Amino acid sequence: MSAGLQAAAWPGEALGEALAALAAHSGLRLRSTAPPPALPAALAAGDGGAAGRAETGVWLEAAAAAMGLEAEPVEVPYGELEALLRRGAPALVRLPGPRGGRVLALLAGGRRTVRCLDPSRRVRQVEADEVHAALCRQAEKKVAPEVDRLLEAAQVRGRRRARARRLLLRGRLRALRVRGVHLLGLPPGAGFWAQARREGLSRLLAGVLGFHALQEVLFILSWWVLGRGVLAARLEPGWIAAWALLLLGMVPIRGIERWWLGRLTTGLGALLKRRLLQGALRLEPERVRHQGVGQFLGRVIDSEAVESLILSGGYVGLVAAVELVLAFPILAAGAGGPLHALLLAAWLGLALALWWRYLGVRDAWTQSRLGITHDLVEKMVGHRTRLAQEVPERWHDGEDQALAGYLDRSAALDGRFALLRGVVARGWLLAGILGLTPAFLSGGASIGALAVGVGGVLLAYKALWKLVRGLTDLAEAAVAWRTVRPVFESAAIPELHGDPGLAVVAGGRPERGQAGGDGRAGGDGRGKPLVEARNLVFRYPGRAAPVLQGADLELKSGDRVLLEGPSGGGKSTLAALLLGLRQPDSGVLLLEGLDRSTLGERGWQRRVAAAPQFHENHVLSETFGFNLLMGREWPPRPEDLEEAEKICHELGLGELLERMPAGLQQQVGESGWRLSHGERSRMFIARALLQPSRLVLLDESFAALDPESLALALRSVLARAPSLLVIAHP
Repeated sequence: MSAGLQAAAWPGEALGEALAALAAHSGLRLRSTAPPPALPAALAAGDGGAAGRAETGVWLEAAAAAMGLEAEPVEVPYGELEALLRRGAPALVRLPGPRGGRVLALLAGGRRTVRCLDPSRRVRQVEADEVHAALCRQAEKKVAPEVDRLLEAAQVRGRRRARARRLLLRGRLRALRVRGVHLLGLPPGAGFWAQARREGLSRLLAGVLGFHALQEVLFILSWWVLGRGVLAARLEPGWIAAWALLLLGMVPIRGIERWWLGRLTTGLGALLKRRLLQGALRLEPERVRHQGVGQFLGRVIDSEAVESLILSGGYVGLVAAVELVLAFPILAAGAGGPLHALLLAAWLGLALALWWRYLGVRDAWTQSRLGITHDLVEKMVGHRTRLAQEVPERWHDGEDQALAGYLDRSAALDGRFALLRGVVARGWLLAGILGLTPAFLSGGASIGALAVGVGGVLLAYKALWKLVRGLTDLAEAAVAWRTVRPVFESAAIPELHGDPGLAVVAGGRPERGQAGGDGRAGGDGRGKPLVEARNLVFRYPGRAAPVLQGADLELKSGDRVLLEGPSGGGKSTLAALLLGLRQPDSGVLLLEGLDRSTLGERGWQRRVAAAPQFHENHVLSETFGFNLLMGREWPPRPEDLEEAEKICHELGLGELLERMPAGLQQQVGESGWRLSHGERSRMFIARALLQPSRLVLLDESFAALDPESLALALRSVLARAPSLLVIAHP
């Protein structure tokens, strides 16, 4: 590491301080002014190995979340690292080395150098190649001697040698994925407009509107120049040339406007998708438990509609507003005078009143359409149940009435839409011309003033057409927003962060075969209190009687506990409480002697892994390896894949892997390889065992297994789970 890079980098133990300093210097508002958290001594004194770097990354993400920020880990191919260093700021770059290595607080990138914030809070310039070399030095050592011998044999010298060496290394290391970079920014649940400003979208919006206004001004000037020459009866070549130049000047301006508009819509769409995804993950189970497949499908469709309609309708509406602003002074300067401009203002009030009535009809029509769609999807999904439980004569009960109501609302919607389009735009054209009639009949207005008035009417007519289009799109978006709003707002639900140092789960998994008998042998902390529950009470919303009343539970590290009970007795509810998915109404629940507010949501959930009941567990349409390792850091390391394959063989899934042409990389789920009921159950067990947790909770996970598979699964679970709670029917 060069002296310049050494001076610019922070020591590994000052990672929290570097995080806070970089956020403050980059304009990211911190949640509190408390001093930054200190890196735990165990991580600061680590040897810089892969496990230590992974745990430090977990701590960094938790520390950033506690500050109200997001530190997103990024893994890029070797050849894309240069581009990441140029465009990824602000970011923390963790350079490998002893005792946690060094940390680079990246402020801004450049073609040859990057700007960094050093420990004294001064900005330094560092060669980008030095940062690249520090991140990839270990990997390059393996192939660099061979590359150097090749270049020496080819007698490549000077600058060509450096460039050729870089290209050869890129070719040899193209499969290498570089880690250690955390992009710093606002979390998805932060204020939407604050994120938009942070991404520079407000400047793009102002630029788009400014360029459009400039186009309109040039267009108006071009016709003013032409009209002046025509009305003066001396249309000279100079006037024609000026008119043509003004029109030609609009071409590059329009191109820039469209380019900026593309960047604006892409950025806003990405922010909205990110926010909705975060909101979907933060939705409380009770808010969606009563909803069916049709309602979920409608919510997805509405989210797409909100994005497309807000972007298109919002832009068209803003453009129409710009043109209307320009139309007011033109009308006031024309033959109609200020009264003509007041007429346009009154007409805009009428347009908004008609739009408000249209919005109500649109809402009623949409709710009717969604109701029919939900019923149709639910009946299609439950078709086999209807065949068995419902007589054919009753299949169509209520459908004719629903369809008749939908047709009535459709007719009302068409009428309101036709009224909105016909009155607002075409009606204004008639009203605007009539507004010039007194000036025309009096003969006191000049031809030029009349021409200006007519031009203002036509400009307002064009703007009103756009306004109608924008308002109808926004009306549809507003109706769809009713469905999407709970998801959008759920992203802002505050998360319990706790102590960042408690987010790391280290050394929780024993070696295979270590746990035996009652699982309490050994001097590795077994036998210590793990879960303590006292007098837990929980009731579902809308139900008077609690499903859990005065529940007590104590688990110690290394315990293997079987919990049996009848259906509806609260076993799965207790599991959800232990997982942190639900919160008790009263009582005390501790994990390793700490409550949820101290550990934080992530710290709690990292300590408990579960395979829920079959209907609450899912196979995603991804690779088999992804479905196994989705609870770990992604993408996985080679040792993660090796452990996943080993667990699969222990659980009796080795034959399945051999049948799959791509092994762990085989696509599974709805669009890929189909898994049997027992294979899915064992995959869910493997997913839970592969998570670095303190407690493994299996809810009815063995019910679908035959005796031979059950024996294999029990052997693997008992050997690998640090502590185990199995829920089953008696």
